[in-house]
Amino acid sequence: MEASGPDAPPAAPGQDPRPSLLRRLPGEIAPFRRPVAVGALVAAAWAVWVSGPGPATPALVVTAAAGAALAVIDARTHRLPDAVVLPTTVVAALLLALAAGITGDLAALQRAALGALVLGAVYLLLHVLNPRGLGFGDVKLAVLLGLVTGWWGWTPVWVTTVAPFLLGGLVALALLVVRRADRHTAIPFGPFMLFGAALAVTAVRLA
Repeated sequence: MEASGPDAPPAAPGQDPRPSLLRRLPGEIAPFRRPVAVGALVAAAWAVWVSGPGPATPALVVTAAAGAALAVIDARTHRLPDAVVLPTTVVAALLLALAAGITGDLAALQRAALGALVLGAVYLLLHVLNPRGLGFGDVKLAVLLGLVTGWWGWTPVWVTTVAPFLLGGLVALALLVVRRADRHTAIPFGPFMLFGAALAVTAVRLA
């Protein structure tokens, strides 16, 4: 969850003290532009392959490119910026609605909406139970991932729910074994969420 730091410059008279999400987006990506650009290109290519391509390809490409940016930012800063997550969720929802209009597959659109609701609710509950272990940014990302994976079916939603915890647990255990971390070391969870969702959709493609 984002917060303004104490050293943030004061807003000019008549200026909004908190810029809009879209105006903040370049500033979130700029410090990591090279790894974000490379990751986004690879992710977009994966999205085109894994989706067919088909009517839902644009939604997956947008989500995958944004996911690459989020993975880099979270790995470096332990943050999942609203300026990336929220606009991506809105755009992905609109593109999936367009895909449903093209294909007439309203069941897939309904499942996507329910997937967003279910996965968001699961992460919200975990956040309430352990706010220090799971941030509210993870809850927002869960809504996006539930939306997109839900288009491909309920199995990808369940895989997206479980896989991040398995992957994160294995990595945490490995870090403990090699003494690169201890029980109090904070490990960003966003990359595991994104990789789990990618695995879920890839499994559908391969099947």
